[in-house]
Amino acid sequence: MRVVTGERFEDFADENALLFPEYGKNRDGLLDFAGSLSGDETVVTSSLELIDLIAQRFKKGEENVLVYSNTGKSLTLKEVYELRKYLDFDVRGGFSGQDARTSVLFVEGKTDSKFFKAVFKKLFEFRESREPPRCLRFVERVFERDNFDLLSRDGAYLAILPSEGNSGVIRNLGNFLRAMDVFGFSVERIGVAVDVDESRESALASITGKLLSLGGEESAAGYTVGGTEVVPLIIGLPFADEDVDWRKPTVEDLMLHLIAREGLLDRIRPALKALDSSLGRKLKPKEVMYLALSAYGHWGNLEGFYELFVMRSRFRNLKAVLREAGLMKALHYLAWAEGG
Repeated sequence: MRVVTGERFEDFADENALLFPEYGKNRDGLLDFAGSLSGDETVVTSSLELIDLIAQRFKKGEENVLVYSNTGKSLTLKEVYELRKYLDFDVRGGFSGQDARTSVLFVEGKTDSKFFKAVFKKLFEFRESREPPRCLRFVERVFERDNFDLLSRDGAYLAILPSEGNSGVIRNLGNFLRAMDVFGFSVERIGVAVDVDESRESALASITGKLLSLGGEESAAGYTVGGTEVVPLIIGLPFADEDVDWRKPTVEDLMLHLIAREGLLDRIRPALKALDSSLGRKLKPKEVMYLALSAYGHWGNLEGFYELFVMRSRFRNLKAVLREAGLMKALHYLAWAEGG
């Protein structure tokens, strides 16, 4: 299967090509059309809905590709499917080039996203932005749905995109880099935030393996793929406490250290001990976070609590936790700030 999109589709419009079959069809018609395909066709289309249906059906096999006619380069339909599902990437292209200093940070989930959003706002004076730079317009639909955070400061932009676990971060990183090459856009800096999990070395190896497969090379900041610097942020700061069942490094580690430095952990200590006794076990870090949320008087969700608490914390305490976690240098780099 070959799907062709872009402005130079005429180069692919031979007598065997199916040209813009979406015209005149509603969703039922598009479903019927996609279901009728054998897999040997060339389909020229400008319909995201049709591309989604074809990618869903033909996402297996390296021979099934989407060709971006403007550049003549291609993605597998598996990559197209993942770009659409996880990033809502507009695979019709059209937003080439670069018009501003731009960083992208891939994180594991929504709580990680809100934590780092607050860090960049608190420490580096970023503010939320409604106007994406040209190189980020392909994900503007996601922004409108509040699926990622877009920040800016002094003409520099930072997009924080949640993924689904460590594997999701690595998957999105690889697909994003492939998309930059195919669609002809670029961002200068990409941060890759993953939990330590088994070990710092294995976490870093998962990032390195993906980058090397895409032609990445080591650099002073981390790695370089084409003209883009990729900076690993390995998250993990063990938290030892007699009342907390700490087992696995996550962004909750950073929050636990921060609420301890801010004095909130001491305030909830009696309730923490009472719950440990009642349950017959220690509370897990995320359970401690919910207890802290309640004691703090925040009746929103955990994501909102992370953002609010980081924003209201003392500069020295937040910086101390991030320095101890070994993250400050990478954060400064992604924020286009001096120091680290």
